[in-house]
Amino acid sequence: MRIIRKNPERKSFLPDEEADLTRIESLIKKYASKKGSMIPILQGVQEVFGYIPKSSIHMISSETGMSESDIFGVITFYSQFRLYPVGKHIIKVCHGTACHVQNADGITTALMNELGVEDGKTTDDRLFTLESVACLGCCSLAPVMMIDGETYGKLSGEKVVKIVREIKKNDNI
Repeated sequence: MRIIRKNPERKSFLPDEEADLTRIESLIKKYASKKGSMIPILQGVQEVFGYIPKSSIHMISSETGMSESDIFGVITFYSQFRLYPVGKHIIKVCHGTACHVQNADGITTALMNELGVEDGKTTDDRLFTLESVACLGCCSLAPVMMIDGETYGKLSGEKVVKIVREIKKNDNI
C-alpha cells in the first residue's frame, strides 16, 4: 500500500521570512492564556496560511509559553496539519482494501502522470495536491477518490484524467 503521511524531503514553497505573521497575532493573543489551546491555534494558523509556516511555531511558542518541540510534535502527530502549502484542490485516492483490489494503484499512477506530480506532492502551479489515504469509507464505490470533499467512485484511469481536466478547465474560466 502506498500511504504517505508526511514527506520529510518536502520544503516549504514560501521562504519562511515571507510568511506575514502579523496575520495571526490576534489569533494567538485570543488563545495565549487559555489552557488546551494548542490545536485551535494551529488550526487557525493553518486556516490563515493554508499550512503552518515554521516561523509561526517560534511565534506561538514565545507568545504562549508552549515549547517549540511540543508544538512541532502536535503538528507532526496529527495528519490534519501541514508544514508546507497544498494545492487549491486536494485529491485523496483511497488505498483501503476494497479500493486496493480494484486497482487504486492504477488510479494514483494515472493521476501522477496527468498532473506531473508524485504521490504526496503538490503541482508547481499549486492547483492540485495528490494524496493516497488509508480509507474514504466508500467501499461499495471502489476504487474511490475525493476532491474538495466530493466523492468519485467506480473509477478508471481514463475517468480520473477526465475529472481532473474538467476541474482545470473550470478553474481557467
